[in-house]
Amino acid sequence: MPVITLPDGAQRQFDTAVTGAQIAEDISKSLAKKAIALKVDGEVRDLWDPLDADAKVEIVTRDTPDGLDLIRHDAAHLLAQAVQALFPGTQVTIGPVIEDGFYYDFARPEPFSTEDFDAIEKKMAELVDADLPTRKEVLPRDEAVALFEAQGEKYKAELIRDLPEGEDIKVYHHGDWYDLCRGPHLPSTKHIGKAFKLMKLAGAYWRGDHRNEVLHRIYGTAWANEKELKAYLTRLEEAEKRDHRKLGTQLDLFHLQEEAQGSVFWHPKGYTMWLELEAYIRRRLNDDGYREVKTPQILDKKFWEQSGHWEKFSQGMFVVPDEVPNTDGEGDIISEDAKWMAIKPMNCPAHVQIFKQGIKSYRDLPIRMAEFGCCHRNEPHGALHGLMRVRQFTQDDAHIFCREDQIIDETIRFLKLFATVYGDVGFTDISYKIATRPEVRAGTDETWDRAEEMLETAFKQSGLDYEILPGEGAFYGPKLEFHLRDAIGRTWQCGTYQLDYVLPERLDASYVDEDGSRKRPVMLHRAVYGSMERFIGLLIENYAGRMPMWLSPTQVAVATITTGVNPFAEEAAAAFRKAGLRVVTDLRNEKINYKVREHSDQKVPVIAVIGEREAEEKTLSIRRLGSKQSTTVSLDEAVKMFAEEALPPDLNPAG
Repeated sequence: MPVITLPDGAQRQFDTAVTGAQIAEDISKSLAKKAIALKVDGEVRDLWDPLDADAKVEIVTRDTPDGLDLIRHDAAHLLAQAVQALFPGTQVTIGPVIEDGFYYDFARPEPFSTEDFDAIEKKMAELVDADLPTRKEVLPRDEAVALFEAQGEKYKAELIRDLPEGEDIKVYHHGDWYDLCRGPHLPSTKHIGKAFKLMKLAGAYWRGDHRNEVLHRIYGTAWANEKELKAYLTRLEEAEKRDHRKLGTQLDLFHLQEEAQGSVFWHPKGYTMWLELEAYIRRRLNDDGYREVKTPQILDKKFWEQSGHWEKFSQGMFVVPDEVPNTDGEGDIISEDAKWMAIKPMNCPAHVQIFKQGIKSYRDLPIRMAEFGCCHRNEPHGALHGLMRVRQFTQDDAHIFCREDQIIDETIRFLKLFATVYGDVGFTDISYKIATRPEVRAGTDETWDRAEEMLETAFKQSGLDYEILPGEGAFYGPKLEFHLRDAIGRTWQCGTYQLDYVLPERLDASYVDEDGSRKRPVMLHRAVYGSMERFIGLLIENYAGRMPMWLSPTQVAVATITTGVNPFAEEAAAAFRKAGLRVVTDLRNEKINYKVREHSDQKVPVIAVIGEREAEEKTLSIRRLGSKQSTTVSLDEAVKMFAEEALPPDLNPAG
């Protein structure tokens, strides 16, 4: 007689085992029509699964996050079913749900073409209209292998053989078609709906191993309704326009090339943005009590062994021998006893070395140590992506060495700094998360209890809402995650804050406490921007290249209508420069509409046009980026106005 507890706390008792469909029907007929799955004690199950024990139950519908995952999972099966119907002899392999959609990998001699998409989508829609019922079958291992081998599905047979002994082999049937799958699935194909679209093709090695066969991957997206699908496709179009790699070329900000994989060549305009951001955050750090340091690029292997990075991260480091290569004609030979050095992938161990110089007292803490540290990580070529994923990057990194009783205050202080900086650059939609202890971790449960409690207390005292991410903390301690939403609704994670009891112990950092005993400091790893490269890429995409005045590489373009006004144009440009503005003069013998269009394409926020009347009256015709209207102001007024507008947020009295 199972007792079913619903999300609102209400309970229903049944005389016999009961399915999700029956529970939904018992609640209301309207809910029964919308029900697509069951969530039992937090686990999503098939709607027809029987329950014979007490449980907390939630009915899953299409308009929930769990429902969307099921739609995408079934859409992957729908894609495979359509492909096999249209292209006989194609073998299916795996088809998981991914962010915003799904994919399926196929084995066939001929690759697919995007021209095949229309026919595949049409077949998928037909299968939805057919309302094919879903049925789950649990088979013995040998029987399941034989089933798929009989269909020529060698990849599925291999997957089954590799499953753990004793694990149920589930086969889901959608009408006459079936697939190996853990499930769960929708009751029938009609529940998938038609808000799906095939997006792109790619190659993929079977099981991710380059020694295996190359499979043909089809990516798709699926949503609960056409409105959501359309919004997603519109967002993709907008993202394409905002792609920082395209804008980086268009606006002459930076470039990347094969001979320096994952490293950025910053051009003068792009580096101007970098310097402005660096100067701004440096002022914020200085006001907040940080002291800036500079540490070596290459450190002895022993530091990375002591910190634990060598064991867990050595494959991601660039390492070099600490000796002069042999050049005796037999090629470079590294001796067996050569010492190994690593180009630093992070700054933490180096900052501990500075902390350890001299005796530190409890009165010295907290010590806030900042560095714009250039780091290198040996990211795989395939993972590199413009400014967002690089091998060489610079962090606005800092480490706070403090006593345990200072953790809450330092966390509150950082949360204020973080919110201020992100608000200044235009990000106000931020969600805060606390990632708690992972299964494999250092330290005692008591230490973790205190650390997690202190971070929660800091959030509560700051008045900020937050979410707990169970099990996603670092090996050495809990961490804070900051998820910000950009102008087109995408979510990014940049800054970081990590509480660390372990590294000071491993690298033997200590201070003298009030009673004369030696104590370990707590180490708070924190960055506001995170990677400078990634943060600039994010800003470029958020603003679609139209940067705020203070970050614009060129703030004012002075453009002439006739050559006779060139002297006044030079005078105006000089006045702007004297006021600290970044200005260019355009004295070319070109039509003014051409000049305006060109500077607009370069996202210059202000274009000051000078004709004969303006030169005579010492005025400027001002056109703002994105506006077709112009206003006429005196040179003195323009200089004062734009100089104020161009001030960085921390120096601008207007905020």
